[in-house]
Amino acid sequence: MAKGSVRKKGKKWYGRFYIEDESGRKMQKEFAETESKAETEAMLRKAMEDYEEKKFVAKSENATVGSLLDMWVEENRHRRPFAGIYGLPQLRRDKSRWYAKAFGKGYLRLFSAVLQGAFRFAVFPKRLISFNPMQYVVWRGKKEDYDLFSDEDGETASTPTLSHEQYLKLEKFLKKKDNPALLPIRIAYYTGLRIGEVCGLTWQDINLDKQYLTVRRSILYNGTRHKTEIGATKRKKVRTVDFCDTLAAILRTAKTEQHKNRFRYGELYNLNYYTEVKEKDRTYYEVYSLSRAEEISGNYKEISFVCLKRDGAYESPSTIGIMCRTEKIEGLEGFHFHMLRHTFTSNLISNGAAPKDVQELLGHADVSTAMNIYAHATREAKRTSARLLDKVVGGE
Repeated sequence: MAKGSVRKKGKKWYGRFYIEDESGRKMQKEFAETESKAETEAMLRKAMEDYEEKKFVAKSENATVGSLLDMWVEENRHRRPFAGIYGLPQLRRDKSRWYAKAFGKGYLRLFSAVLQGAFRFAVFPKRLISFNPMQYVVWRGKKEDYDLFSDEDGETASTPTLSHEQYLKLEKFLKKKDNPALLPIRIAYYTGLRIGEVCGLTWQDINLDKQYLTVRRSILYNGTRHKTEIGATKRKKVRTVDFCDTLAAILRTAKTEQHKNRFRYGELYNLNYYTEVKEKDRTYYEVYSLSRAEEISGNYKEISFVCLKRDGAYESPSTIGIMCRTEKIEGLEGFHFHMLRHTFTSNLISNGAAPKDVQELLGHADVSTAMNIYAHATREAKRTSARLLDKVVGGE
């Protein structure tokens, strides 16, 4: 319970008690004077009770979570979640789990992060409330039942990968359909790049003579701005990826074909550009495809993407992802683009590549990520690893 006191100055009585400011420090809150000590004490008790129940600064009486989130979105450009009808004074400690209902763990963690930021913003600099109610939210893991006498063999779900035969089948299918997703899929299979990184590759990033490429950027769709943009890679680092003779031949062929298409389509052939846009102290690089016949302003800079449609327009991650999900290939019903990255990881490690080298090629934060993908890739990989001990025993 907050501690308070009353005191007399001249003919007036004043009430005061201590509350926490936005940084958690104690600060004194004082009330306007009255001529009656009893009346002042009653006002003080009511104010302290109100503070204990609501932890609430008086000026936010009419504010709701929705209005707070609108302010936060406007100033920080974040996506606004639901649950805006709650008044800020209602967010007492015992209601700190009000939003955790029938949603997936990933969604709840994202929602939790949004609310952490928004309520921190309400405490400071807005000073709408005096504490962050999310500090009382506790994540509790669900206890799993464990049967000591179960018949289960302990086999875990494997990370989906493609065999080389399956990849060749996919390649043949896309070739036959002249599907523009073919080149991005080939690049990802032989380099392990993420879908946005593949789409963001330019010919300046590729050294065909020395057979390596440099991953500098990624293409992504900004759902808030409804724009396709060039952005940083996931770890915001530039990395170099060497590639094999097979991919070198594929890239040379693709480059030659793109030059032919420029002449074949003429003025209808598209060129790709990016433009720099500044909004609220942030810079965005928007991507556009415009025909050669269109006049281009000085703000647009041409960029030579590697992965193009036949008419020269750039390939976006969303269209490639849709193609991967909608094309029905027997035996590859669950195929999605990220399987190529897992396949690349598993292929390298199972064929003797050093885990640290694989980590750097993939741009993972640490070695364990690559090793976990490999460890869960296939049952056969585990058998092969276990049988290495036979070689040790046989060599004695």
